[in-house]
Amino acid sequence: MLPDEGWRSGTGPQRPHQPPPHPVVPPPPAVPPQPATPPQPAVAPQTPGLPRCYRHPQHETGVSCARCGRAICPLCMVSASVGFQCPDCVQRGQEGVREARTPFGGRLAEDPALATKVLIGVNLALFLLVQVVGTSLQNQLVLVGKGYDQGHLVGVATGPGQWYRLLTSVFMHWSWWHIGLNMLSLWWIGPQLEQALGRLRYVALYLVSGLVGSALSFAVAGAGTYSAGASGAIFGLLGATVVLHRANGYPLGPIIALIAFNLILTFSMSGIDWRAHVGGLVAGGLTALAMVRAPADRRDLVQGVAVAAMVLVTLGLVLLGTALING
Repeated sequence: MLPDEGWRSGTGPQRPHQPPPHPVVPPPPAVPPQPATPPQPAVAPQTPGLPRCYRHPQHETGVSCARCGRAICPLCMVSASVGFQCPDCVQRGQEGVREARTPFGGRLAEDPALATKVLIGVNLALFLLVQVVGTSLQNQLVLVGKGYDQGHLVGVATGPGQWYRLLTSVFMHWSWWHIGLNMLSLWWIGPQLEQALGRLRYVALYLVSGLVGSALSFAVAGAGTYSAGASGAIFGLLGATVVLHRANGYPLGPIIALIAFNLILTFSMSGIDWRAHVGGLVAGGLTALAMVRAPADRRDLVQGVAVAAMVLVTLGLVLLGTALING
């Protein structure tokens, strides 16, 4: 007898083979219908305009910096060897570059005679002001040793309150020919010294020469001192010119002859304050010598000390003159 298919010897009943059930996957959520997008009008393509300046965005420009390539307008253009540069690139290019100076430490200037023009202008302005106001202003500014003005005791010997006359008298003049000759001499001599020394050193030299000249005049002439004029300062410029010509190897004959001629006139003509001329000449020469011979690594210090030394000389002469007058 054939065995039944549902039975096997020694085993229990067997069920027919079935595949494992598959997991049930939930259906995806329903997506709500989206509204239809209305059709957009066609936009014409825009043509780009000129680039705008990086510092002034309101300005269009067709020029760019030759170094960084940024757009720059006419307000920002700085001329360069090739094209233009922007201010930022120019500033970065100047960092670390040493400023050009004269051989004696002065700054180079576009107008090498500017300080000379200013000095001449101050002298002329004060002279014209005296012509308008009258001699009362002149009496308040000229160099006086000791005396009375409208019943008041005035003069350098009366104390520090009158020491200003040592400087103001350098810018005062008695007549048209007096100021004319002095200003003409200043215009001939001044610009070359200003260009060589620089404005600051040049003006300092001019002022200390005038101060020492006034102080020597006061110390020697005493209470009767009554002086005015820029001649002492101009003689100081002459002395400085000798020093500069010597330092540069220029011939000294012409400048020495000019000084000798002026000294002859100083001692041969009456009414000329020789003390102011000699004092200014010596002070200007010594100050210029210190400025020219100052070592490069200590130039500013040495030159400043030289100017301060002339101020101390002025103070010493004033104290000496005051002691001689007041006893």
